Amino acid sequence: MFDLSTGQGSSTILQVPPMIANLGTGILYVLSWLMGAGFADDPERARLATYEYGNTFLLIAGLLNYLTMLDAFDVAAGRKP
Repeated sequence: MFDLSTGQGSSTILQVPPMIANLGTGILYVLSWLMGAGFADDPERARLATYEYGNTFLLIAGLLNYLTMLDAFDVAAGRKP
């Protein structure tokens, strides 16, 4: 999971878009952040292919949640039947 770490140079800036996508998962991101689960760099997990699949799944899930919220807003505002 991505958060704003104390990186050098532009590494903090590069973590903002995936962090926003992870925030789209809602309470799952907040609970993981509070428990500290998934934020530490673990070289053993990073070697597994399923680690990247799971990370990508969570990013896409957050972005799809944003699209669902925008669609619900458009329906409520009467811009979409």
